[in-house]
Amino acid sequence: MSTTSTNPWGNGRVCRSGPFPRRSIEIGAIVLAFIYWWPIGLALVAWKVAGYPALSELRGLGDRLREGGRPVSRFAQAFEAANSRSSGNAAFDDYRRSELDRLEAQRRALQEESRAFAAFVEELKRAKDREQFDAFMAKRRAEGGEGPRTV
Repeated sequence: MSTTSTNPWGNGRVCRSGPFPRRSIEIGAIVLAFIYWWPIGLALVAWKVAGYPALSELRGLGDRLREGGRPVSRFAQAFEAANSRSSGNAAFDDYRRSELDRLEAQRRALQEESRAFAAFVEELKRAKDREQFDAFMAKRRAEGGEGPRTV
């Protein structure tokens, strides 16, 4: 019986970056890159955090950034691709489009309500601050302190 087939550390199934020797080489390369020239180390860390994207994916990211768009995640790209293609059933496609439009309208309405609530809370804070300030000034005047000076 082989121990490598039952050992999860030996075949890299425990960690998505692979077995232990690969991780140690990656970490060593990142440390050396930071020692010799920190931008390369930073690029290696970003590449590792991004999930080891292929060179073609990085080119696509550069194209989107040059066009002025923001980078899009792989999930968002897959979601957009799924929504853009037809299911082959015109009735279902119409239904899906109408539901997506309805959800977008709800999202906009909820966003507007959120803005209105934030404005309401800000007004409450201002009113409370004004009340506290007026109470402070009344207390100060009652204690015999000077009120605000007029020029």
